[in-house]
Amino acid sequence: MSDVEHSLNSTRRVSTNYDDFDQQHLWHPYTTLPPTYPNIVIDHADGVYLYSKDGGPLLDGMSSWWAAIHGYNHPQLNAAISTQLGKMAHVMFGGLTHQPAIDLGKKILQLAPAAMDAIFYADSGSIAVEVALKMALQYQLSQHKPNKNKIATTRSGYYGDTWHAMSICDPVTGMHSIYGKQLPIQLFTDMPPLGYQQALPASVSEQLKTFFANNHTSMAAFIIEPIVQGAGGMRFYNPDYLKLLRQLCHEFDVLLIADEIATGFGRTGRMFACEHADISPDIMTVGKALTGGYMTFAATLCTRKVAKSIANSDYPALMHGPTFMGNPLACAVSNASLELIVANNYPTRAREIELILQHHLTELLDHTLVNDVRCLGAIGVIELHDAVDMSLFQPLLIDNKVWVRPFGKLVYIMPPLIMTDDELELLCSRLKTVLNQYFSYQ
Repeated sequence: MSDVEHSLNSTRRVSTNYDDFDQQHLWHPYTTLPPTYPNIVIDHADGVYLYSKDGGPLLDGMSSWWAAIHGYNHPQLNAAISTQLGKMAHVMFGGLTHQPAIDLGKKILQLAPAAMDAIFYADSGSIAVEVALKMALQYQLSQHKPNKNKIATTRSGYYGDTWHAMSICDPVTGMHSIYGKQLPIQLFTDMPPLGYQQALPASVSEQLKTFFANNHTSMAAFIIEPIVQGAGGMRFYNPDYLKLLRQLCHEFDVLLIADEIATGFGRTGRMFACEHADISPDIMTVGKALTGGYMTFAATLCTRKVAKSIANSDYPALMHGPTFMGNPLACAVSNASLELIVANNYPTRAREIELILQHHLTELLDHTLVNDVRCLGAIGVIELHDAVDMSLFQPLLIDNKVWVRPFGKLVYIMPPLIMTDDELELLCSRLKTVLNQYFSYQ
């Protein structure tokens, strides 16, 4: 043992067992340290399978939190990373640029809503949201409206874990409520009514109109997850709500920010969820599937009007500059990811997946412990009456060789979009087995 190793082991009781070390030293998302149940050690991943250290293949129903839409170990994405690595892994974006960033910008604007015209590369989805909020505030300053400095949104939203992103998540039921008194105070209106196919009630329209009429003088922007509210409840709502929101933002000089980090690049059956309502926002965030789950990377898009107004103001620079902004490796793999999305028509594939999910999951509605089942694109949601007991649920997943990650009352799947029909059938079958076994203990 080297002197360094001896010193480390003598000052800390570091376990040589990876499982024990993880339990005692590594925080995982939204859990205690140590966690109340063990984390599964994954050795490698390929296609739509995760392989645990013990060798058991787990059929992946989560796309690693919705990002790995092409599955794992994809040869085209691997090649893009390897080729770029041979040139340069990173170079600062301040004062410099490079071809992967330029090529990626062109691809994004070709796919994005027509009004999008300027791009800020960020290093995560939460940071992309922070940048979007900064854009909105600087835009209103450029319009000489400093009092328009609040961000409006709906309840049941989720926009990330950084500071201002937390402030626009649901302040009561959201996971950040414990920080409520410290966070900036924003403006909240009621959540959109649940149901993609449900007509928008006149009372909801009137309530939203009244909200704008009462608050527009202080509203810099209204941010929303288009059509699908993700981690705030996996809620699908009618496109007419988004159409009305676009109309009101235009009428009251409020910027509309569409957070497409979870929904972008085909997941809902359209390239972007905004397309369900045939609207274009003023600012839009993208991430997750952008790199196919290979690297942390995101982008904030805006119209030329927003960019030009900021540039022509007393504060012409957008004051944000991540160290790894425009990282060449991330740009290179994102270019390959977008090529796969277009070549394989992922929005169409997501609509095909929706039919399979509906066929298999709706039968769970007959169970007394199930409150609702809903599917949209490549998203399937089983909402229970009570929160899932993960210490009981997770071992059942491993026993049945399937991987999903419930939260609260929601058991949901967002499979890789490369998953075949047979693999989807197997995923649904295994998940139903897990749920039936879990229900038998209730």
